[in-house]
Amino acid sequence: MTETWRSLGGENIWLPYTQMKMAAEPLLAVATEGSRIRLADGRELIDGVSSWWTACHGYNHPHILAAMREQLDRMPHVMFGGINHEPALRLAKRLAAVTPGDLNHVLFVDSGSVAIEAAMKMAVQYWLNQGEEKRLKFISFRNGYHGDTMGCMSLCDPELEMYERFGDYMPRQIIADLPVDDKSTAKFTDILYREQGGIAAVVIEPLVQGVGGMKFHHVVALRRVADLCAKHKVLLIADEIFTGFGRTGSMFACDQAGVVPDIMCLGKALSACTVTLAAVVARQHVFDAFWSDDPKKALMHGPTYMANPLACAAANASLDVFESEPRLEQAQRMENILREGLASCRSQGDVLDVRSKGAIGVVQINGKLDHRKLRAEFIEQGVWVRSWGDHIYLTPALNIDQEDLERLINAVCEIVRQ
Repeated sequence: MTETWRSLGGENIWLPYTQMKMAAEPLLAVATEGSRIRLADGRELIDGVSSWWTACHGYNHPHILAAMREQLDRMPHVMFGGINHEPALRLAKRLAAVTPGDLNHVLFVDSGSVAIEAAMKMAVQYWLNQGEEKRLKFISFRNGYHGDTMGCMSLCDPELEMYERFGDYMPRQIIADLPVDDKSTAKFTDILYREQGGIAAVVIEPLVQGVGGMKFHHVVALRRVADLCAKHKVLLIADEIFTGFGRTGSMFACDQAGVVPDIMCLGKALSACTVTLAAVVARQHVFDAFWSDDPKKALMHGPTYMANPLACAAANASLDVFESEPRLEQAQRMENILREGLASCRSQGDVLDVRSKGAIGVVQINGKLDHRKLRAEFIEQGVWVRSWGDHIYLTPALNIDQEDLERLINAVCEIVRQ
């Protein structure tokens, strides 16, 4: 391939999370397979982040591709308003079966951010439909991240550099500390008492806060949040867009705490790194608040490409793979491999912490990282690894082979030593 990024149209691209004037020229990918990305210049990289955590089965899983080809030949898309189709209906039924408790009503959307936005609308209207018009605020948690659109940004930690400039524009939400001990639990409880009657929902990334620092919390903290929400009659929204579909070692992070949120948001790995798809799954009592003879009580939300048949076919095939291949066991084994493999980083003076949870490994550094320099060094070692904030992380495919996983771990350890 002789074309360059610029000749192919790079000058017309606006890259994500990037100051374009200072941007390094991106790599050109031409093919993927398993846990590998092949570049236009012939190099091959082991993907340590599974394309922003979506490639749960690796790239190009044959069963998923076959299902998509069959669906593509039949019907790549049709509007979902007034017309439904088998892939979406089957997927909704399967998601209702696999998610915790009575999470049994599925609203399909087309991205994780839109799932959070829809869940926020759902939570506010849940109360409006019952005559409670003051429940308009949300509580979320420090170090939290829930997406890039305006409603989502209001839930994120305001200390995140990517959003601090929008502080005067975004809706004002309540950012609390996670109730991980007696002191923080008391503060969280005080907020619930003080704001009683004004809170629509609490929003949490269960067990792992992703973009906000790959920070982990114990199942006890998650259960505590759920119990306090129930006690104070506040809805609980679980943002499982990152943690869902095996990433933490169970199908959903909420499973490990025995928690059934009122609303669960899904995305990323839902369609196994193929076509964008997300979903909002609600419990029965949430759905019942919209079941009415009054048209004004309907949820008015419907993205143009919602329930895209091609994406639903991919998601159904992905669930087939979870049923037929040992993904959760692989993720659980990976937790120990990552912990033991990255342990040598602890001896380095600038390392604050090394931690793993399911198929997530993190090395936290004391100090500011030069992300551009680190990226180049990882590429030199033949791996695609991201750093963000003060940490370097690994979130590979759940079925990555042992040799590739060891190469990723060794690359991180070597870069940290340097």
